Amino acid sequence: QLQLVESGGGLVQPGGSLRLSCAASGFTLDDYGISWFRQVPGKEREGVSCISRSGGRTNYADSVKGRFTISRDNAKNTVTLQMNSLRPEDTAVYYCAVDRSTRLLITRCDYDGMDYWGKGTSVTVSS
Repeated sequence: QLQLVESGGGLVQPGGSLRLSCAASGFTLDDYGISWFRQVPGKEREGVSCISRSGGRTNYADSVKGRFTISRDNAKNTVTLQMNSLRPEDTAVYYCAVDRSTRLLITRCDYDGMDYWGKGTSVTVSS
């Protein structure tokens, strides 16, 4: 069974940092591009960042550019989202997701057509 599991969420003060991880079971994460999303109750899910299978292409939402960094550690079968200078508006449940087409389209990095989703990890930025 293919599963994605997010971890690393929690409560942090404004200006603080968190490091989210996306791990996979049942498949090898380095065979796919990975996308991170976030969602606040009552609002649409937002694409936050993605990284291609090759690792050579990344993308960030304007709201997180310069503060978040996505990277992959193929040896550990994980993708991490380093979040710095956190703001209250970053509060959300964060999800990682996989688009199966990225197995062949190794430079693809976007927020459309996800096939697998994790259950999310909650991030709260508050003083």
